Amino acid sequence: MLERRSMEALAAVIDEGGFERAAQKLHITQSAVSQRVKQLEEAAGQVLLIRSSPPRPTAAGIKVLKHCNQVRHLEADLLAGLNPFSEKRFRTLALGINADSIATWFFPAMNSYLATEPITLDLRVDDQDQTHKMLRKGEVLGCISSQKAPVQGCSVSFLGTMNYRLVATPGFMERWFSQGISGKGIAHAPLLVFNKKDELQSTILTREFGPMPQGMPIHYLPSTEKFLEFIAAGLAYGVVPDLQSLDLIKKGVLVDLIPHGHMAVDLFWHCWNLKSRFIGAFSQNLVARAGALLY
Repeated sequence: MLERRSMEALAAVIDEGGFERAAQKLHITQSAVSQRVKQLEEAAGQVLLIRSSPPRPTAAGIKVLKHCNQVRHLEADLLAGLNPFSEKRFRTLALGINADSIATWFFPAMNSYLATEPITLDLRVDDQDQTHKMLRKGEVLGCISSQKAPVQGCSVSFLGTMNYRLVATPGFMERWFSQGISGKGIAHAPLLVFNKKDELQSTILTREFGPMPQGMPIHYLPSTEKFLEFIAAGLAYGVVPDLQSLDLIKKGVLVDLIPHGHMAVDLFWHCWNLKSRFIGAFSQNLVARAGALLY
């Protein structure tokens, strides 16, 4: 039988990124954390943690982490049912989410719910094509993802669609694409990309003009706030969601470079398939409110 405090030690090492910070979180010594993880590995009969920097769970460790996190929430639901006063205690929801959702619709959708419910968020940001990996590893109890297929042991619900378009300022367009955007033009005009995982730009450009030119100038800026500012300053062109760009296009601040070449990205809510009041209520609110804000 796996001991609960040993599983909590393993989870703390992963969540905090090391044994020292895990010890601080658990209010025990670093050697005690190490001993508990070792005892857990002995009970499991295999290595659960790769002692790298930061530490990473093995395939077996991922299963233990997921079990530990699920037990936490089921236990909290049980205590809430036994003791009505425990409903007022804050519970943390670890959620995988993409940066564009944070910058646009997520908080307008969840603000009223978060203002009235005892919930704290542990938001872990990655590309919408990557967030489901955190769920599969047991690092989060739910994620917003562009992946439609459910992760094993999880349920999935459609949230809505985010529409993206390639934009630039009128001045940038006149300088680099005076005859209209073209395969020849994109070889020389500076493009803005969120990070190296972001494939929206390359997907749209490849669809319209074929393979991306070698050596094309690309800025990388992993900030949703500064990303739009950078484009609006006329320093580059890039892909921006309609929720941020449409008003600026109507005002003439930005220009839609490929009016026929928009890209629609469907978003889905994946979460553990547990009979948890906490998870169920959050999921129900998220799906309903997202449906009102997304396309």
